[in-house]
Amino acid sequence: MNGDGSDIAGAGLTDVLGVSIDPELLQLALTHRSYAYENGGLAHNERLEFLGDSILGQAVTVMLYTDNPTLDEGELAKRRASLVSSVALAEVARSIGLGAHVRLGKGEEQTGGRDKGSILADTVEAIIGAAYLSLGGEKATALVLRLIVPLMDNPERFGAAMDPKTSLQELAARLGRGLPNYQVTDSGPDHSKRFHATVLLGKVEIATGDGSSKKQAEMAAALDAWTQLQSQLPPAV
Repeated sequence: MNGDGSDIAGAGLTDVLGVSIDPELLQLALTHRSYAYENGGLAHNERLEFLGDSILGQAVTVMLYTDNPTLDEGELAKRRASLVSSVALAEVARSIGLGAHVRLGKGEEQTGGRDKGSILADTVEAIIGAAYLSLGGEKATALVLRLIVPLMDNPERFGAAMDPKTSLQELAARLGRGLPNYQVTDSGPDHSKRFHATVLLGKVEIATGDGSSKKQAEMAAALDAWTQLQSQLPPAV
């Protein structure tokens, strides 16, 4: 492990991912911009993230279209939105222990960046981009499906992705947790603000979310909170 808490090239991820990505590309995929800036302006993973987002969207779209011949366009779009959302990708990242491998700057490290949904989701996309460049489209698509398909075991996810705030409110009521309350802060210059939302039930912080608008941040936080509360429901009989 490096002093930043990450594998030099994410070697520990190989078995989990099921593919051997070129070590330099994998290390780049794991390098957050905060680490790059603190270490002399190194390359970071945002270009790979851009590429991976496209590969992810195509793979999920084709899979949904092929596997669901009776669903109309609206339902397919709703399912795709759920499966490629930042909350879904962060859930994937946590399931494979990705946070331990991300190369973070000291500031992000100190503020819980290893479990921050936006960082985890972006890193998943960057890894998909690295897989595409290293192994080609077929293996990158197979990686996407291996990561995403388990999310489909919970069909209620698809409704929550379209209206997460209402879904969270309904689920919190079922669990007797009261009404959700949102606290939103912003940062950055006026032309490029980022918003950070925290959702609370009572006085307990449940989840956070980020976005380019207050609404997007609240929706991301609500969907993350809904996902967490789902695990507290008793198993269906």
